[in-house]
Amino acid sequence: MSPGPQRRLVRKVVGYVVHDDRLLVFTHDDVPLDVAGVQVPAGTIETGEAPAAAVVREVAEETGLALRVVGALGIERYDMWPSKPEVHERHFFQLIPMGHDLPERWTAGEQDPSDGGDAQRWTCFWIPLAQGHVLCAGFGARLGEVDRSAG
Repeated sequence: MSPGPQRRLVRKVVGYVVHDDRLLVFTHDDVPLDVAGVQVPAGTIETGEAPAAAVVREVAEETGLALRVVGALGIERYDMWPSKPEVHERHFFQLIPMGHDLPERWTAGEQDPSDGGDAQRWTCFWIPLAQGHVLCAGFGARLGEVDRSAG
């Protein structure tokens, strides 16, 4: 069995936004749930950017929320093969929203995604933290580290 192509290491951040014992998640509006799954905000760390700064930037861009980091939860590697010849080094963080008047459900998106693809739309909403097992593609890897008393 061949190990597949050489995989490029890509540094990423994953944000667990927790409010009232609920986790912020999203689903893509134009991609079937069985393809994209339920996700949490995540993105690429830019050259020279600290992971904590990257997660605040990425989550704000993807949700429109003002946030602050309450803790670093560790690092995991996730092999993206066969969809991409990449290994994602994911830096996980817990964040809390700065405001208290938060919508239950809202639409967000990116007009010009950094990967150069088509515009994307998604629906953000809150689920009980205990249901975090529904997250796709290894995004739930560090949920057990969340401090439920923070914020």
